[in-house]
Amino acid sequence: MINLETPKKHKAFVEQAHQVAMNMLRPISRKYDLAEHEYPKELDMLAAMIDGLESSGSSEGAGATGVRVEASADKGNKNGSNLASVLSVQEMCWGDTGLMLAFPRQGLGNSAIASVATDEQMERFKGTWASMAITEPSFGSDSSAITTTAKKDGDHYVINGEKIFVTAGDRSDSIVVWATLDKSLGKAAIKSFVVFKDTPGVKVERLEHKLGIRASDTAVITFTDARVPAENLLGNPEINVKEGFAGAMATFDNTRPLVAAMAVGCARASLDLTRDLLKQAGVEIDYDKPAYLQSAAAAKFLQLESDWEGAHLLTLQAAWMADNKLPNSLEASMSKAKAGRVGSDVTLSCVELCTGVGYAETELLEKWARDSKILDIFEGTQQIQQLIVARRILGLSSAELK
Repeated sequence: MINLETPKKHKAFVEQAHQVAMNMLRPISRKYDLAEHEYPKELDMLAAMIDGLESSGSSEGAGATGVRVEASADKGNKNGSNLASVLSVQEMCWGDTGLMLAFPRQGLGNSAIASVATDEQMERFKGTWASMAITEPSFGSDSSAITTTAKKDGDHYVINGEKIFVTAGDRSDSIVVWATLDKSLGKAAIKSFVVFKDTPGVKVERLEHKLGIRASDTAVITFTDARVPAENLLGNPEINVKEGFAGAMATFDNTRPLVAAMAVGCARASLDLTRDLLKQAGVEIDYDKPAYLQSAAAAKFLQLESDWEGAHLLTLQAAWMADNKLPNSLEASMSKAKAGRVGSDVTLSCVELCTGVGYAETELLEKWARDSKILDIFEGTQQIQQLIVARRILGLSSAELK
């Protein structure tokens, strides 16, 4: 059974992540928000520290990990790398979401590799910094509408298409590209490929200017007759029409709880600062009194904390299920839907509660409100997550419930 407290084995690591967020990310947060597209050089030192932890076996498995549902003889409660990842991501985003997304070798593409790659591929792509390219100009959250093609040519695939909103697309050294092997076969023909940035035909066309997470670069990338070794197709190259889109969706079972953790961490930062600012203004929050007996500001704050707790627990559940080899697709979407909405609501409400102080750049509240909005959009919008949850609860297919 899941234990809703932070596991003892992860507490030291989570505290380390919190210290990094507080002492290394927070101090440079505003700097790289204003200097959009400038690479945060300070992160190189942090990456070196993490590499050292991993080589010593002390990293607790944090970082980009994969969801692999397998039969297990172990009936006990396992708190593994998936739970460690969401806890560490939450703490890092308490420091700065954009900087966390700019972290070397911790791209969303790394989670895709960890989710569906073979053991041989896991070893071969170890150490790469992989962004993930899914969205195209013709669609947003409907990943099954992919038009980028991958045509087999001897021992290579030839990839053609355009991808937009690629997080870390300029700075990463490889890209996990989603493409279709045969459009006529529908979702089942969609596969993901590891494409290195120096591959001829791969071009970063431009970087986007954004509302938030400005420390992270977001790129438009085109692929023109890019030849990729056949062994770079992640997982099984066979097209299984019966399986449909399930293989590709395994990636989202991993990345959606991570994005939920980002929203939870950013919202927690806003709540912590707002509590302090309210206290300075003479507003006391009493956890032993009913909300209706307190000031309107205190009552609103208690409601926001309650919403945050629900998002936090759903995120932990999705990660814990992955660690214990339980199918977590429903819970992954539930955590992403809940945390994405709560993150935006909490950060904007904190700006409102702190009035002019919240709106000004003297504090980071306005920045967190801008940063949090993307967490309700990428990796599947709020509306898409609700649709997925409804389909799974009602037992309906995508054709039956659109």
